Amino acid sequence: MNPAPKSDCDGPAESGLILVVDDQESNLQVVANLLTSAGYEVVPATSGAQALQRLAARLPDLILLDLLMPGMDGFEVCRRLQEKPEWAALPIIFVSAADDKELIVRALDSGGVDYVTKPFNKAELLSRVRTHLTLKQVREHAERLAEDRHELIGILAHDLKNHLFGIQLSASLLAGSKALQTEPKLQNLSENIQHTSERLMNFVEEFLANASADHGLCVSLVPVDLAQTAAATAQQYQEMAKRKNLRIVCEIPAEPVMTQADAVCVEQVLDNLLSNALKFSPQEKVIRIAVGMTEEEATCTITDEGPGFTEEDRSRMFRRYGRLSARPTGEEPSTGLGLSIVKKMMDAMSGKLRCESTPGQGAQFTIILPRSPHVHAA
Repeated sequence: MNPAPKSDCDGPAESGLILVVDDQESNLQVVANLLTSAGYEVVPATSGAQALQRLAARLPDLILLDLLMPGMDGFEVCRRLQEKPEWAALPIIFVSAADDKELIVRALDSGGVDYVTKPFNKAELLSRVRTHLTLKQVREHAERLAEDRHELIGILAHDLKNHLFGIQLSASLLAGSKALQTEPKLQNLSENIQHTSERLMNFVEEFLANASADHGLCVSLVPVDLAQTAAATAQQYQEMAKRKNLRIVCEIPAEPVMTQADAVCVEQVLDNLLSNALKFSPQEKVIRIAVGMTEEEATCTITDEGPGFTEEDRSRMFRRYGRLSARPTGEEPSTGLGLSIVKKMMDAMSGKLRCESTPGQGAQFTIILPRSPHVHAA
């Protein structure tokens, strides 16, 4: 279809491919002339079936779709579009003589982004088209940026982890060499390298976990024994507690406490909460881990005797890089990402995370997960 001459009132020329679907040739011609005058390229279709054929041959940027057509109506065309991932995100503006409110609501619910009634105002229709094409471009640009960011993070993190691992390995080999045994200064430098690289590695790993959570956690909800997971996590940190002169006291039932959760996420949540309790606890304090259950929920509570949280801390404790008032007692790394990751994982599992704390009197974190509907033998 050849472009019509541009009128003085059409505004600046636009660009984009628009599929116009209408069973009335006269309506089709009016809309096509209006759009081509504004600089758009138009692909016409006189039926729903023809519209799908046009889509298969060439993907438009936007669709102007008549609602009430013989054979395949606009609702059915929308349903077919939703079935194909490559078509599902196409913006659809309904252009129809039907002005019944229920039909309009149904049209928008079926996948339309806008609705224009006939007879339409030419300037209004062009404005609607321009707006939704702009929104589509902005959305696609944001999606590309997100993909580029995710890919860049993966590349940088991979290279950083490889280099940091090499630094850690070299520092470890140096620390074990006989030459350093007689050189205290060099031994201290080697230990500093190990400590610094460990802090950097911890930051990279937590940054990756947080970036993964932002990209969208993919959780697999299966029966998970919360008691066994909590006991294993406590055992894993016994050596660290011993080095800091801390005690981990467990109140965990011997029988399984089955929850419906993601096994990896539960492990990471408990790992973050327990490592934080150890990280911020002064020497000779006690950290308690208690697992309990009701008919519908399973809980795991980790209580420490550390500095606790101020009101300001509580307002930002789940933000990324939200550094809080407390500082690690053993120069451990603190990225400000741990609690942010915990919150995202609990939300992804439809769980709850509660914190009770009084400044100077420690903190208590409780995770709450739904009980597994399956019956498991102890």
